[in-house]
Amino acid sequence: MGMGQMTSVDFRAMSDEQALESKKDVRVAVLIPCYNEETSVSDVVREFRAALPGAAIWVYDNDSTDRTVELALAAGARVSHEPLKGKGNVVRRMFADVEADVYVLVDGDGTYKAESASKMVDMLLRENLDMVTGNRVSTSEAAYRPGHKFGNVMLTGIVGAIFGKRITDMLSGYRVFSRRFVKSFPALSAGFETETELTIHALELRMPLGDLETPYRDRVEGSTSKLHTYKDGWRILFTIVTLVKQERPLQFFTLAATVLFVVGFGISVPIFIEFHRTHLVPRFPTAILSTGLVLMSFLSLVCGLVLDSVARGRKEVKRLAYLSIPSLGRRD
Repeated sequence: MGMGQMTSVDFRAMSDEQALESKKDVRVAVLIPCYNEETSVSDVVREFRAALPGAAIWVYDNDSTDRTVELALAAGARVSHEPLKGKGNVVRRMFADVEADVYVLVDGDGTYKAESASKMVDMLLRENLDMVTGNRVSTSEAAYRPGHKFGNVMLTGIVGAIFGKRITDMLSGYRVFSRRFVKSFPALSAGFETETELTIHALELRMPLGDLETPYRDRVEGSTSKLHTYKDGWRILFTIVTLVKQERPLQFFTLAATVLFVVGFGISVPIFIEFHRTHLVPRFPTAILSTGLVLMSFLSLVCGLVLDSVARGRKEVKRLAYLSIPSLGRRD
């Protein structure tokens, strides 16, 4: 199959042997973003080469200061570089540069088992999905710290309540994507909030999704996490709020309008009571503030209505960009 071609098969209608034969023509790329992962990168590359024979293994170095690049090359990976710091910047570069039919995105810290990749790729192809998320399962408190687990549950719950409860591990760094997902994804984030952006993009376009439980293990000795619990947690929360404003402006500005109206009306009640009793308005500053808040609430509602039309147009453009890329399992 040529570099610009796409297979047109229905894996669901095939026997296991037929599906296995057809998968030989599917180009798989394993994308490993790395920053100072010399203690684990060699093992990660070797494990994925064994789990996905024939896949192209790409290590994208994020300006490491250790031997990450040297060891990745020695293990047989293709190495490229992204000098802009942050996982989101690396993901954007990888998605733009690498050509494949199926993409496996995994962290370079060795916490995800490569054996799950084959099952995730099979699920993506068999069910004609656009994203399969590896749901982390760990019995080690050190591997999946309680603070991280609580934050993940909370943030996943917020996104689920707003955009739909279709993903149970929103912050997982282990995912498999179709080409049409990768090439239509407008990667804008710079850091660890990229997982949130990936999730909301899939939910907003109502893509076919799946998930699969995968073991999550401790980091190797000498490896340290680049995730800062509170700093990155706040950044992820801010990203969620920003994406709600962009993707669901009517709900966002309606909430703001409701809060402004309730506060404005609430502080005006004593003024109305006093006016009814004495026919005087003794507290002009409060009356002016109340009037201003109520006017702002109506302006917020109008902004929501206008931006909702804009957001709908943007969503239609993204949907058309997504549909312009053929599906691996399309039926001619």
